Amino acid sequence: MNALRVEIWSDVACPWCWLGKRNLEAAIEHFGHPVEVVWRAFELDPSAPRKPEPGVGLVERLARKYGASRAQAQAMIDRTTQKGAEAGLEFRFDRVQPGSTFDAHRLLVWAAEHSGHEVQGALKERLFQAYMYEGRLVSDHEVLVELAAEVGLPAELAQAMLASSDYERAVREEQAVARGLEVTGVPFFVIGEHHAVSGAQPTEVLLQVMMRVQAEEDATRPLDDAEACGPDGCAVPTA
Repeated sequence: MNALRVEIWSDVACPWCWLGKRNLEAAIEHFGHPVEVVWRAFELDPSAPRKPEPGVGLVERLARKYGASRAQAQAMIDRTTQKGAEAGLEFRFDRVQPGSTFDAHRLLVWAAEHSGHEVQGALKERLFQAYMYEGRLVSDHEVLVELAAEVGLPAELAQAMLASSDYERAVREEQAVARGLEVTGVPFFVIGEHHAVSGAQPTEVLLQVMMRVQAEEDATRPLDDAEACGPDGCAVPTA
């Protein structure tokens, strides 16, 4: 049975992307068909520095970014924290160290190429947890190498890759595809190559789309042992 491909543009600094991942996992459990999940790069803040700005916490950064007051920024954090708790996720925004996620995306692209999309998914989960619960600085190469090793990737190879410029182009190409799709917010799901779903949609919504896409693909897939034309000609029924 062919796996249904689900591509997800997201950022490890995006709490709604972690929520979207949980909702997708729940949908897959009820789907009944194989699913291949592929994570794609999207930077919420491409200008973010590698090291956090001293004395500037997440509340201040959000207030600056959205032109909001500190109270409004804190309200956004509180709402997201509540939504996370409802999904079984504990967000610790008081620990978050904002910084560039570009190298984390390079590591994710490399992980998929080196060990496949299942390992890439495990690394994505570990990055979410490290950033939004543990308060790890995911722009730090030592942190990234440690997280890669925890999901079974070779630390020496991860370190060498991060020290190079490898996969920079691949990350930028994925981001260019997102611009072509007019992605303005993440998570952004492309299910079966042609069906787009934006945002951390509920599990039932993702499941409905997946079932509809699978039904469409099944309807266009040729049945086994039927007459067909091939390189050597066409099979013609004898009776």
